[in-house]
Amino acid sequence: MTIINAISKLAANAQTIGAKEYDNGLPHAAANNGTLQAILQIVFGIAAALAVLMIVIAGFRFIAGVGNPQEVSKARSTILYAVIGLIVAISAEIIVSFTLGNL
Repeated sequence: MTIINAISKLAANAQTIGAKEYDNGLPHAAANNGTLQAILQIVFGIAAALAVLMIVIAGFRFIAGVGNPQEVSKARSTILYAVIGLIVAISAEIIVSFTLGNL
């Protein structure tokens, strides 16, 4: 039994005491793992699409700013940061899929 499974079973058992439902005063979410994973896939997909869009825009700025070293430097920085953002979005999607898939 993994630690995550043990924690989720402990949390499920904490909701009930005996045969009575325990009200801890917190709202109960109607979302399950599938719903949460779908929502997060959309969010990370949008983040990845924005990163790719920024790479394309920075590529055009890189080409257009050939004579101006400052514009080329800004375009390179934008490309670097967009690639880092794309890596983070893909990594987050992998982590979420792995984590929610095992619960």
